[in-house]
Amino acid sequence: MRVLIQRVSEASVWIDSRRTAHIGPGLLCFYCAEVGDHDDQVSKIARKVVNLRVFASDTKPMEKSLLDVGGEMLIVSQFTLAASTRKGNRPSFSNAEKPARAKCLYEQFVAAVKRLGIQVATGKFAADMDVALTNDGPVTLLLSDAG
Repeated sequence: MRVLIQRVSEASVWIDSRRTAHIGPGLLCFYCAEVGDHDDQVSKIARKVVNLRVFASDTKPMEKSLLDVGGEMLIVSQFTLAASTRKGNRPSFSNAEKPARAKCLYEQFVAAVKRLGIQVATGKFAADMDVALTNDGPVTLLLSDAG
C-alpha cells in the first residue's frame, strides 16, 4: 500500500471538463493498493496520514497534523504508484492490486479517514482525471504501509 501525500493550499479533480471534487487547505492523497495488501493496513495508514505533523505552528514548521489545523483531504486512486521501472523503459504494474480488490481497499481508506473526523473529497476510481493542486511548501511524502 502506498500513499503519496502533498500538503496543498487547494486541490481539485476534473472529469470530462467538469470539476467533481475540490478542497481548500489540507492534504492531497494519491492512494495505491498493491498485491498482498490487507484490510487491517488500511486503518493504520489512514491514522498515520491524518496524524502526520506536516503543518506549521507559530513556532515550528512541522508541528501540527491535519486534525490539528482542521484541514480537508482529497483522495485520488493512483495505481501507477505501484510501478516498477527496474527493467527497460516501460513501467510494469504487476505489483498493483487487481481493480476489484483495489477499489474495495480504496473505499475502505476513504471511510477510515472520514471516521477520523476529516472532511473528505474524492476522485472517481479508475476514471481518467485531471488533478489540479497548489502544493504548499512544497511538502510531498510517500508512505508505504503504515511505516
